[in-house]
Amino acid sequence: MRFSLALLTAALLVACSPTPASRPAEAAPRAPGGFPLPDRPAAGIVAPEWSTGPDRDAADESGQLIRGLEIAPGMHVADIGAGSGYHTLRLSPAVGPTGVVYAEDIVEAYISGLRREAQRRKLTNVRIVVGTADDPKLPAKTIDRAVLVHMYHEVENPYALLWNLASALKPGARVGVIDLDRAVSSHGMAPAQLKCEFEAVGYRQVSSAPMAGGVGYLAIFEAPVKRPKPTDIKACKAS
Repeated sequence: MRFSLALLTAALLVACSPTPASRPAEAAPRAPGGFPLPDRPAAGIVAPEWSTGPDRDAADESGQLIRGLEIAPGMHVADIGAGSGYHTLRLSPAVGPTGVVYAEDIVEAYISGLRREAQRRKLTNVRIVVGTADDPKLPAKTIDRAVLVHMYHEVENPYALLWNLASALKPGARVGVIDLDRAVSSHGMAPAQLKCEFEAVGYRQVSSAPMAGGVGYLAIFEAPVKRPKPTDIKACKAS
């Protein structure tokens, strides 16, 4: 009888023990603030500008960007990752004296030259902003349009950046991204990956199309109506 009772007790203990399949899966690692880490690498920052060559001028890259986002006088526009200011210097006359261009970058040395150039040209509507990798540090609810040109693939924590950027956008504001349709390691971003990451933070894609002149594609997103909690954001699988 004792032997039978011992066997029964052992059987019950085995039955009640969690099997590997029933144990909860380990939570995916998250960045500070509860944001998910991207399921892809980030390209290294190699220079304060993507290119200042005549190919961008010949393609009218800034003109295409301004028309695509319907940037108009009086608007407040943020140039995220402004670097040497290729677009900032062209956005300034587009928004006019009643508008503002926030030239933001995380490397102050990159935009120090832009500050001097803006002063030299007497562009009083340009504001220099030093942000962080996760937060552009823009004033809340002031931005009508934001642009991220040939730099999104360098962002190490895109979900945190987009979440913090959303707090600076006015309702109905739009964000334009120019990038190349190629691997991140080659300083590009697949359009489908870009769309997934923006939508994970609550943005809505308005359009995406190749730009004339071979300078990349322009994807346009509308600001989130409501931001999800950082812990509710799910990372997109890498393309």
